[in-house]
Amino acid sequence: MSQTLYLECYSGISGDMTVAALLDLGADQQVLEKALKSLPVIGFDIKISRVKKAGLDVCDFHVKLDQDQENHDHDMAYLHGDSEPAPQHEHQEKKTHSHANRGLPEIVAIINQAEITDHAKELAIRIFSIIADAEAKAHGVEREQVHFHEVGAVDSIVDIVAVAVCLDNLDIHEVIVLEVYEGRGFVRCQHGIIPIPVPAVTHIAASHGLNLHLTSTEGELITPTGAAILAAIKTGDQMPKQFAIEKTGMGAGKRTYDRPSLLRAMLITDKTKKGGGIYKLECNIDDCGGEILGFVMERLFAAGARDVHYTPVYMKKNRPGYQLNVICKKDAIEELEQIIFEETTTIGIRRIQMNSTGLRRTVKRILTSLGEAQVKVCELESGKRIYPEYASVAELCQKHRMAYQDAYHIIKKECEAAEGISQRIY
Repeated sequence: MSQTLYLECYSGISGDMTVAALLDLGADQQVLEKALKSLPVIGFDIKISRVKKAGLDVCDFHVKLDQDQENHDHDMAYLHGDSEPAPQHEHQEKKTHSHANRGLPEIVAIINQAEITDHAKELAIRIFSIIADAEAKAHGVEREQVHFHEVGAVDSIVDIVAVAVCLDNLDIHEVIVLEVYEGRGFVRCQHGIIPIPVPAVTHIAASHGLNLHLTSTEGELITPTGAAILAAIKTGDQMPKQFAIEKTGMGAGKRTYDRPSLLRAMLITDKTKKGGGIYKLECNIDDCGGEILGFVMERLFAAGARDVHYTPVYMKKNRPGYQLNVICKKDAIEELEQIIFEETTTIGIRRIQMNSTGLRRTVKRILTSLGEAQVKVCELESGKRIYPEYASVAELCQKHRMAYQDAYHIIKKECEAAEGISQRIY
């Protein structure tokens, strides 16, 4: 079943944080490991572990690079300080250059050779395409001329493919992102010292409607990879009025700031969405026979109506008629209205959205001295109540040739005893 994902980006977002959060939500680690091993890229290994962040137990996804692949992405002194990275040997510089300057066609070829689903490939390529467009705009060149630097490095390829594989594995197609927190100041990249948010992030946010929230944190909270992931997967920026949290995952970041580097992800169920609302369909009918209305009721119940009833009314010119009332879920409206139009003479139906309060209930079949009976077990604060179902009581009445009330009381009493419900004195 498709899930809705809510990403809570109060500490920004990066590729490794996203992978870790999705793994913590339940993405299959073995599926991910197999997918990453199929990448035609060398010079990396991955480590998935549990770490402590602000005293919380969270998941960590770490891409361990060979020395010649290192890009200092997690070196705080290098990113925000005055220190330079350790010098490399000449052969290392050449090797790094060849890996770092990949264009979009080279990256697409790498992704297409991976043993992952078509949907995961499409998503990974979309994320890289978003970054390519943002980098092209930032540097004033055509998209085909963009050569990735930090983003073209091995760890970014691994992060983005891992995100696509995990989202596909979790069957996530709807993603809600309210806002993304960002820091301030400057950060070092291969082009030099640049302001935060970095140009690629600002272009992605502007092109794809990301809501940024600037904070007083000195540092880069949103990486271009993180921004591109959000741009590629976000389907909404408003939470439902009522929802249930099915599962929570937390992913750790590597950078150290004045706030814990955490990305929280939640799988939620929208309680106000399709199928969640209660509606009443209502129309007045003055020229249908009783047998027709009885047939309509049967069809409506069979099609999923929760309740159907008729009320005698006096219509215009004092003509007697009936008001048809149908209670249903939102996703049943279209079919039920079609039945009403086909089977009655009405030419208009009123829709009324309603709130409802109901007891928690369970339908059970319980063995009694008269036979197996179907009952509703309803829960109140004061205890449980048993309500035998009409059809079940009627069937046992016919079998034993008993009066309905006699059979009803026997079934109710024996089912209460079976459920451990004490007898009430009324």
